Amino acid sequence: MRKLLFLLLLLGFLSPLKAQETHLFAHRDTCDLYLDIFRPADGAPTTLQGIQKPVILHVFGGGFVQGERSGSFIRSWIDILNKDGYTVVTVDYRLGMKGYKVKRGLSGLMKASERFELSQEVGKEDVFAAIRFLADNPSLGVPVDNLVLAGSSAGAIITLASAFSLANGTAEGLPEGFALKGAMSFAGAIISNSGSPQFKAAPCPLLLMHGTADGAVAYNKLAVFGKGLWGSDYLARQLKRKGFDNYCIYRFKDRTHDVAAYHHVLWPLEKQFLEENVILGHKRTVDAVVDDESLPTWGGISLKDIY
Repeated sequence: MRKLLFLLLLLGFLSPLKAQETHLFAHRDTCDLYLDIFRPADGAPTTLQGIQKPVILHVFGGGFVQGERSGSFIRSWIDILNKDGYTVVTVDYRLGMKGYKVKRGLSGLMKASERFELSQEVGKEDVFAAIRFLADNPSLGVPVDNLVLAGSSAGAIITLASAFSLANGTAEGLPEGFALKGAMSFAGAIISNSGSPQFKAAPCPLLLMHGTADGAVAYNKLAVFGKGLWGSDYLARQLKRKGFDNYCIYRFKDRTHDVAAYHHVLWPLEKQFLEENVILGHKRTVDAVVDDESLPTWGGISLKDIY
């Protein structure tokens, strides 16, 4: 538990930062949901080769148990994005695993599988509600027709599930004709209780970052009887097999769930993805193993540390 609390502290989940703007976007039975908007720095370039840079909508992590939409840890990352001309939006979502007791071992995870999938789906519903709110309030100046979804850990699961739903035509509650410009996942996966998730059509450009030794969110998959997690490695191999050629996966050799907190560290890779795959629209595929001992590490986090 100490390792988990330490990583949560590093991620900023225990200390929210003050936003430039805060808006209520949804009422739920259990809580109200808010979003924060961080605008580009004065004088920052908001276009590239005459093309408007996208809005980055970030979904926090925390195992669907805890978290803050604007943790202090990601302030440095938001600052980087703002100084490079990007608007950043951070959002609340309902924490579906909060207060839920998961029994130990594989059998406990199997029994909790429905709750895990529900957590993903209500999180996705709330993110879609935030997008709808922004679309319905154009005076806020946040164009949802130019939006990249990003998330870490549980937020990355919601991010990938959202991109999957849009690609497969099952997304609900969004503006008519809505499409993501891209999605960035820091240690993410897709939760499914009905077998491995299969893309029926090419998704938006995807950036997948994942540690090969991640013990919290499966790098490849953690599934029994068609129920479980399908991670970045599995999804990238599927995209390659189906000939979908607009994704980048960076496999961090022997790294654990630390990659969920690599936002500011990996900005050069994110910047290249945003500029080439998203803004300029290049069909670009990268599949790279990164073995870099200089990257920070805070100790491995496992499922038992979280639940």
